[in-house]
Amino acid sequence: MLLASVNLNKRLGATGARSNLGAWLREHGVKIMLAQEPFKPTDRTPPALAGFTFAGGDGHLATWVSEDLAPPAVSAPAPWVQRAELEWLVVLQVHLDAYGGASRATQLAELAAMTTAEKGRPLLICGDFNLAPRPADGLFGEESSAFTTEAERTALDQLMQVAGLVDTTADEVPVFTFERVFNGMPSRFRCDLALLSDHLVATTTVTADAMVRSGPAAFTDHSALLIDLPLTLQEAKPEDVLFALSELTGDGPAAAPARREYQPHKTAMSRQAPSPASRAVIERLTGPLSIRSILDHGCGRGADVAHYRSAGLAAEGFDPHDDFGWPRPERTGFDLVTSMFVLNVLPDPWQRIQTLKDAASFTRPGGHVVVVTRSPEEIAKAAADGGWSIHHDGFWSSQAKGTFQRGITPGEITALARQAGLQPAAGAPVLPLPGVCHAVLTKPRNVLHDRHVS
Repeated sequence: MLLASVNLNKRLGATGARSNLGAWLREHGVKIMLAQEPFKPTDRTPPALAGFTFAGGDGHLATWVSEDLAPPAVSAPAPWVQRAELEWLVVLQVHLDAYGGASRATQLAELAAMTTAEKGRPLLICGDFNLAPRPADGLFGEESSAFTTEAERTALDQLMQVAGLVDTTADEVPVFTFERVFNGMPSRFRCDLALLSDHLVATTTVTADAMVRSGPAAFTDHSALLIDLPLTLQEAKPEDVLFALSELTGDGPAAAPARREYQPHKTAMSRQAPSPASRAVIERLTGPLSIRSILDHGCGRGADVAHYRSAGLAAEGFDPHDDFGWPRPERTGFDLVTSMFVLNVLPDPWQRIQTLKDAASFTRPGGHVVVVTRSPEEIAKAAADGGWSIHHDGFWSSQAKGTFQRGITPGEITALARQAGLQPAAGAPVLPLPGVCHAVLTKPRNVLHDRHVS
């Protein structure tokens, strides 16, 4: 799903700029447009944008969505920031103070507090930050500009560290997004940014398009950011659109969009024997990690729980699907919690983070969590062989059944786990599990160091 973020410099009210913008949006197939300074005066009725529905905002910050999609929930925590919920992703669109470094530093600190309040939910923070993240990102002539203060850069670094964000366009050689001549000298800045949760970087592409600010097709003086996200947005309901395509073709009334019903429990295997992963846990982990108690989190029908018990461990199982007969245990403080082939059947990163948080809640401080997933290579082959359709960052393995699959690397497991307050377990044994991925994690003894744990 392609999202565009651009400072329009109050030009949307001009017919020529609006026409050029519309042509550019159609050419690139943009589905969501986030605009900083879209029009003036700020309280006027938003100009109509062909093919798009106005989702919310004003002349400071505004959002438009393709008319074939359901409008997202949009709110304004402050005049300089707009929050939009795109399925599992929270987008914070910003336009920081253009004139005061101290004000921008304060706004960045407020942004950090906002991200903490999201409790680990996947994030995209984009817009015009009106600062240069690094000295090389802001030049006056050929020298580093003094416009951005060290206090701002420190606040930006703290925001990224607190929220686990990556500056996606921080190339070694800066690609400037705003250029003008000031006092006879060229002034160049990379100030239009897209900060993204680290675990989404591998599945998201971000490019800056400078053509929108030069030539006859220009419609602004800032480069636009094109952000291709692993999202599948809900289609608009028939009553949300002016008319349906079927009304033009004579094919009858428009059908309501199919409701998504995820049923991950339908991927559970009916095992008569313990899984190779559970056998590896007994053989390689229980001794070195002094494991006496274990919870199989997402245990399905419970074959692995029986295996752990047969090895003399105090083992419990939990599965949220009631028919499997493993209700939520009352006890916590397990030495080890396992999550076997659970994350890869959950349809978005936020559900995966929430599941890891729940697994961590059963683990004692200093205890361990083992996560095993299907590999990207295995899923890619299965998708190609089975003709699976793309959905979010993975595939419908069966849309009729509501089952989803995504291959998840050890690095992605670790990045998701950090959002759940878990850390890689240094020196833990590696499990001999060819063809699948895994990570051995630990719950810190000092919970004050956990990120986004509530």
